[in-house]
Amino acid sequence: MTNEKLISRMQAVQSPIIPVVGELIQSSPGTISLGQGVVSYSPPPEAIELLPKFLAEPTNNLYKAVEGIPPLLTALTAKLSAFNGIEINDDNCVVVTAGSNMAFMNAILAITSPGDEIILNTPYYFNHEMAITMAGCRAVLVETDENYQLRPEALAAAITPKTKAIVTISPNNPTGVVYSEAALRQVNQICGDRHIYHISDEAYEYFTYNGVKHISPGAFAGSSNHTISLYSLSKAYGFASWRIGHMVIPQHLLVAVKKVQDTILICPPVVSQYAALGALQAKDEYLQENIGAIAKVRQIVINSLNHLQGLCTIAQADGAFYFFLKVHTQMDAFELVKILIQEYKVAVIPGTTFGMENGCYLRVAYGALQENTANAGIERLVEGLQNIVTKSEFYRR
Repeated sequence: MTNEKLISRMQAVQSPIIPVVGELIQSSPGTISLGQGVVSYSPPPEAIELLPKFLAEPTNNLYKAVEGIPPLLTALTAKLSAFNGIEINDDNCVVVTAGSNMAFMNAILAITSPGDEIILNTPYYFNHEMAITMAGCRAVLVETDENYQLRPEALAAAITPKTKAIVTISPNNPTGVVYSEAALRQVNQICGDRHIYHISDEAYEYFTYNGVKHISPGAFAGSSNHTISLYSLSKAYGFASWRIGHMVIPQHLLVAVKKVQDTILICPPVVSQYAALGALQAKDEYLQENIGAIAKVRQIVINSLNHLQGLCTIAQADGAFYFFLKVHTQMDAFELVKILIQEYKVAVIPGTTFGMENGCYLRVAYGALQENTANAGIERLVEGLQNIVTKSEFYRR
């Protein structure tokens, strides 16, 4: 078969960067990864303790409800009320998904037709842009401000008759910023007024620092008809490979979302749903201690990154476990990433992956670090950037 016949819609979709950087890391043993957005800790013991209950019931080997098993839906309803301020009622509903990436794909396929537009803030999360392209839709990119905060007026100006949704991610991947309640309210109001959806990705909802509180747009009065909220257990509960997330959607989207999920997945893995049910019963100390440990690592990272003043601009980041560096050079970001891995044994992700084509940007992830690896990893990054950038012909003072 000739290559021409193999061309499909996937030609337009960017290749995932994480496996590419992973291969570079493998060929450079001893590299400390500040690349992938994962935590180092394991699920709570309560998650594992529920697995015998799953195994004891033979019918658990059969397909279960497309939207999730009832006990987990009940537990998530309680969590959404207590933590997010979102009440599940006749206007909305919860659907369990295989991670929040799947929840996003469900949403895009449920609300669009090919050729429709979805507005993303840049820098965007690459899997969002990929999902939109895969669905035959167009990502319309709107720049955030110099601190990576939302520009509601610019978002409103980008709406056309083909726009179906505006996507926000707070706490943000890749920048780590947390959007203000005022800005999120403004965006949510714009979506309601213009009869489009507000897709709110809240995968990092538990990761906020300096007393900053997480805000869920789905809790705003009058928002339930046009707000789609996405959540994940991957980060806070160390559940990355278990693939469990959930979404809160307007009730009128349930039939469409179930069609998508039934086609792609049938039902979320039931063994993982049992584990998730257990995880949600974990004591408060589980999240406090683990996220507290990440907060300590974060401080180490901040202290080290301060040595890059003049070489990089780093916006304040009160959430997630990322910092986004604007490096004062005209070097290609991916070339810089390769040199950092090969010569300094430290891996980060290039900003081009997140739609930042003008300038050299790097995402630094610290969620998987312990205090000792944090010191070593960030020292390597700082030393590498100081040496590479100041010696580069592209350095801009």
